[in-house]
Amino acid sequence: MSVAVGPVDHMARAVALARSALGSTSPNPAVGAVIVNETGVVGEGFTLPPGQAHAEIGALNQAGQAAAGATLYCTLEPCCHHGRTPPCTDAIIGAGIVRVVYAVTDPNPRVSGGGASALRLAGLDVEHRPDPETASLYEAFAKHVTTGLPFVVAKFAMSLDGKIATRTGDSQWITGPDARARVQQMRKELDGIMVGIGTALADDPQLTARDENGGALPANLQPWRVVVDSDARTSPEARMLRQPGRTLIATAANPNVSRSAALQDAGADVMSFPGTDGRVNLSGLLEYLGQQGVVSVLVEGGGGVLGALLDARLIDKIAVFLGPMLIGGAAARSPVEGNGSTTMADVLRLERTTTEAIGPDWLITGYPNRGGD
Repeated sequence: MSVAVGPVDHMARAVALARSALGSTSPNPAVGAVIVNETGVVGEGFTLPPGQAHAEIGALNQAGQAAAGATLYCTLEPCCHHGRTPPCTDAIIGAGIVRVVYAVTDPNPRVSGGGASALRLAGLDVEHRPDPETASLYEAFAKHVTTGLPFVVAKFAMSLDGKIATRTGDSQWITGPDARARVQQMRKELDGIMVGIGTALADDPQLTARDENGGALPANLQPWRVVVDSDARTSPEARMLRQPGRTLIATAANPNVSRSAALQDAGADVMSFPGTDGRVNLSGLLEYLGQQGVVSVLVEGGGGVLGALLDARLIDKIAVFLGPMLIGGAAARSPVEGNGSTTMADVLRLERTTTEAIGPDWLITGYPNRGGD
């Protein structure tokens, strides 16, 4: 007895390939590509680190002569400009591809739509198949390529009553292993991890992206570690300084000279971003990170940094892990501090919110409504 098989979703496979490259391609976008002819899939590819092959080229190389007369599925409109590598459109046309299906138009305003136009002019059948889920892969790239700034994701875990620790400071663990594994995935996919000095001193975190066995990924796959530390109080013995990858200690004006030197000797980069009231200028810090090719930043706390980013309206996306527990206590810490809003009319409201069960916990994500900015 035969079983009916539905059509293969080649774009879904391309999305999976693109997601596997997140965190290793910046400042380039992570793209997935699949080439299909009458026999089935003949080539697959995903974006390699900067200066290496784009997804389409990887798929074409794998397909070889089988690309002639085939269809190319790709998550992002193929590029038509010279960067570190030649235009992908030239290679697609030269390989004899006859049809291209892409999900997201290139958000780069200098080239948006150019790739599709070049392919159509060459006689290829080009289909734009929009998909909001696929578009979310490029939300960080879209911000960076249009503003030069990284996409800022604020992440925290809290109890049902809005606490991130008990009144004694005990915070491990509010969420379970499934939620913590999701955080590791987020670290792998984003370019930087930011914390405040309070978190660095209290938790002595490693701030690394780790594999399934808990081992740190190689240095080239590690996000930048960024500590917002006005007076260079981070310990030179901090665990994060013994991990693979780069650590930036962002200070305010005139930090302690001896402590700064000790941190540099321990392998950290120490840079000043003078702000008001002796604090770090977060806008200046984000501008610098963007200039260095950091396309996305995951802010993991504490409340002071998250509050300052909220007050300055510098958050692009919020991810809240909610543990099914009550902690209580007037002195127990909350996840977001800062000045906060004075009236309910001034609060930062979220839109496009989603809720996902992760083991016994929930993940709530949303995007700040910029209407009142």
